[in-house]
Amino acid sequence: MEGGRELILGAGEKLKRASAQSRVLGTTGLAGVRESVSHARTEVRRWLGESHPAVDDAVLATSELVTNAIIHSGCGADGYIGLTVIEQDGAIRIEVNDPGSTVSAPEVRKDPDAESGRGLLIVRELSHDWGSCDDGPGLGRTVWCAIRFTPSSASGSLSP
Repeated sequence: MEGGRELILGAGEKLKRASAQSRVLGTTGLAGVRESVSHARTEVRRWLGESHPAVDDAVLATSELVTNAIIHSGCGADGYIGLTVIEQDGAIRIEVNDPGSTVSAPEVRKDPDAESGRGLLIVRELSHDWGSCDDGPGLGRTVWCAIRFTPSSASGSLSP
């Protein structure tokens, strides 16, 4: 934590600031349609850059989180899904905010052999941490994951 302050992210999610080397790489709003998944992947790849050591895992995790937001929040084409990517202390944090659901919460399916519903299982395997929080009445839900990486000299990541 830097100077006792916290960085407020998304719609209310708090990420304790561990160092001054935290930065938002990008943020965008998406419609609640399938085509938004491809747009989200393209944006994350652009924000991180092709040479970033976590780019492939971050793009895959983003795809799963945005797909889940579209399918399970019921936001529809007129709905709003927020996507934010942050680089901090050797990790990429991906946050997806959607209207939420009154009937279910994000959960990892128990059957890894199921033909569908494995998005959060994939996110869990790619990430060193993940979770969700309800952002308050009318503010929706944020589902996030953090993917560790080892900085390389070729990446566009923060340098000490």
